[in-house]
Amino acid sequence: MMDTCGECGFDYEGLAVADAPSVLSRATALIGDQLEDADEVLARTRPDPSTWSALEYACHVRDVLLVQRERILLALVEDTPRFVRMYRDERVSNAGYDRETTGELVEELSMAAKLVCSVIEGLSVEQQQRGCIYNNPEATRRDVGWLVRHTTHEVVHHEMDVRKVLESAVRIREHR
Repeated sequence: MMDTCGECGFDYEGLAVADAPSVLSRATALIGDQLEDADEVLARTRPDPSTWSALEYACHVRDVLLVQRERILLALVEDTPRFVRMYRDERVSNAGYDRETTGELVEELSMAAKLVCSVIEGLSVEQQQRGCIYNNPEATRRDVGWLVRHTTHEVVHHEMDVRKVLESAVRIREHR
């Protein structure tokens, strides 16, 4: 089990569930600001074929927020539900990330953050301890509190990815 992310420095145990909504809101707002500051070409530029564009990362974050919200809600009504994978890589093409516009995506990202934060803010200590089976990278028993922390890590980590990809896109543009 990951305690601290070696790339972004996120500390799972260092985040109280009660603090997650403010961290999530701040990180999604940063992603939105970065997309709004970039033009559509920069937002869609992949630094290499195997790395998502900033727009694709932002679409992924939006989808993570919505999927994780549903997982939290399911864990509150079912005993130890087993979550299916979200197939993040397949979503890029299947969900039409390339048809998204940054303006609409920023609005959707904000809405997704508000929806998941609303659920997190209402969690009691007992609800945070409810169990679930998380299937990535392998089936592991977790609790809702971990799920909240993991969701927060995803957003914080991908905010860093969006920033790095946009910096790469600028360098690519300058060298053309």
